[in-house]
Amino acid sequence: MYPDDLSYTSEHEWVRSPGEHEGSVRIGITQYAQDALGDIVYVSLPEIGEALEAGSTCGELESTKSVSDIYAPLSGEVVARNESLDATPELVNNDPYGGGWLFEVVPADAGALDSLMDAAAYEASLEG
Repeated sequence: MYPDDLSYTSEHEWVRSPGEHEGSVRIGITQYAQDALGDIVYVSLPEIGEALEAGSTCGELESTKSVSDIYAPLSGEVVARNESLDATPELVNNDPYGGGWLFEVVPADAGALDSLMDAAAYEASLEG
């Protein structure tokens, strides 16, 4: 359920390294997060060129149940956003680790990835 090739945050985001753009990482939400949110009907993402600070709010996911903040797992500059989510936000529910990705960031500190959880640690955090 939680791919081993990803890193995870306690806010239920995943980070895939490398991303599609040079020096970037791709970010999305976990299966656990999309299950908890329910049917996602609207996605608000950070703009390309926006500087993000780790832990800060950088977007929103709106579902039929609630609105949930998206947090930046790493500090860095946004270099891509998943524009497909404008027309089909349900991709986040249907394919959270593939077509439902959110955005890509070039990390300000490549070592920051080391502070994220691996799949086993993330799964353990859900059980606690």
